[in-house]
Amino acid sequence: MSTAFVFPGQGAQTIGMGRDLAEAYPAARAVFDEVDDALGEKLSALIWEGDIEALTLTENAQPALMATSMAAMRALEAEGISVSRASFVAGHSLGEYSALCAAGVFTLADTARLLRIRGRAMQSAVPVGQGAMAAILGLSADEVTALAAEAAQGEVCQLANENDPTQNVISGSKAAVERAIDMAKGKGAKRALPLPVSAPFHCALMQPAADEMAKALAEVTLADPSLPLVANVLAAGVATADPIAQLLVDQVTGRVRWRSSVEWMVEQGVTEFWEIGTGKALSGMIRRIHKDAVLRNVGVAADVTAALEA
Repeated sequence: MSTAFVFPGQGAQTIGMGRDLAEAYPAARAVFDEVDDALGEKLSALIWEGDIEALTLTENAQPALMATSMAAMRALEAEGISVSRASFVAGHSLGEYSALCAAGVFTLADTARLLRIRGRAMQSAVPVGQGAMAAILGLSADEVTALAAEAAQGEVCQLANENDPTQNVISGSKAAVERAIDMAKGKGAKRALPLPVSAPFHCALMQPAADEMAKALAEVTLADPSLPLVANVLAAGVATADPIAQLLVDQVTGRVRWRSSVEWMVEQGVTEFWEIGTGKALSGMIRRIHKDAVLRNVGVAADVTAALEA
């Protein structure tokens, strides 16, 4: 029986996340202190006592979610459960950076700084109000790809996330995404929901952010991962540092192939998935992809205790 450690993406953030981990485990507290130092500000104060709108800003949410995942990872390590227990790591969009940090590819400080740059670059790539994203429920990835192409009409509209068999997300120009929403019902979709996001992630409009990340990643040292990363854009394992920077650049404009990634891990013999960090969004997706998966969430101190007992 093989295990994968998976790390959540944007949208999971809540005020107070990670606080009880920090109170229960000095190693978890040290993660938040180190991230604060790396960013030169008290991000931990925003996470624990701040305003949810400020925390949800992409430039804050990305390092904050990574810090919470790494605090959970350090709490597990303090109890003798290391990342080496897993056969693979993977993360959803920004969660890929958490996975890479857990696998030793980036230092914690570098990961925090990269995600601050990534968040700002993704936010500023498209003026507010010009882009949009929508979840299309009840159509396959191929059907949503075709829907997006038909709705584009010379603008950008593309499949951004294949989350699970029933949920795919499109991203692009606001008018094109709105056309896709209007057309979706006629194509057999159960629902088409605009997402409350501040920018159209994972589409061609993000090219300025991809260019920014190429520069930022060129200045950071990447170590070989201590275990393979299942990369978003490949939906397959990567065992050396060489391709990782380019895969992370490609990820900014490319598709998050989460369903395919989970299916690939299952094909490699993974039966158990531990979601490391706040929320249970990935667990829900994994359950819809592979109904027999054993799922465990590690987001609060009690979860660490439960993992130990298991």
